[in-house]
Amino acid sequence: MSLGYKDFASRNPGARLGPVVAVIASYMEADNIGAVLDAMPASVAGLDVTTLVVVDGGEDGTEQIVGSHGALCAVLPVNMGQGVALRLGYQIALRNGARYVVTLDADGQNDPREIPQLLDPILSDKADFVIASRRLGRDETTDRFRQAGVRLFSLVVNRLTHQNLTDTSNGFRALRIEVLADVNLEQDQYQTAELIISAAARGWRLAECPTVWHPRASGTSKKGHNLLFGARYAMVVARTWWRERRALPERA
Repeated sequence: MSLGYKDFASRNPGARLGPVVAVIASYMEADNIGAVLDAMPASVAGLDVTTLVVVDGGEDGTEQIVGSHGALCAVLPVNMGQGVALRLGYQIALRNGARYVVTLDADGQNDPREIPQLLDPILSDKADFVIASRRLGRDETTDRFRQAGVRLFSLVVNRLTHQNLTDTSNGFRALRIEVLADVNLEQDQYQTAELIISAAARGWRLAECPTVWHPRASGTSKKGHNLLFGARYAMVVARTWWRERRALPERA
């Protein structure tokens, strides 16, 4: 991780981050990242937003596109997994005075214009961690198998954590920086489940807000086919629950 932070420091000497840092992990998304960056808000509720793209390896020139759009960039030398890339983004935010962190995808499935509503429950002190929910909003994709998986894994994670969430596999989320300083993150992929379970185990307030889940702007998912994705996601859930099980609250 220190190697990635050194890359950030060398690419962005003297960079100052705003109170809100939007972290985007990107692997081979040069065709899509520009439109995402164009839609990023400059501020939310009077708080400056800094966009930080962590390029998770690849040789498609994503870092040049990021620079041309005025966003900050850190580049990992090889593809290490979205979880690793996001942890680097969190580390940069923590070290540079951020108060809130938003994460979103680089492929155009999340609309950056929804960031204010994602942050609102946190800024109004109603929650510490807010997850966008395509089930509370609208899912415009057509993969019925994956939609069923969203429902199934939400039931499983809710059962394990005693939460009442509808979309526990959505990477579009907002958190207080204190949550990121407190949780235990180890997974290289499928970090949403690990983050939810670890945050619930530490008593942070979780909430959701509706989102419109768009089809990818172009290209194909890097997460693998549905069965592989489901198996790996289930493994992350099981490992994280086993690690955190003693700290999770009992059902009232």
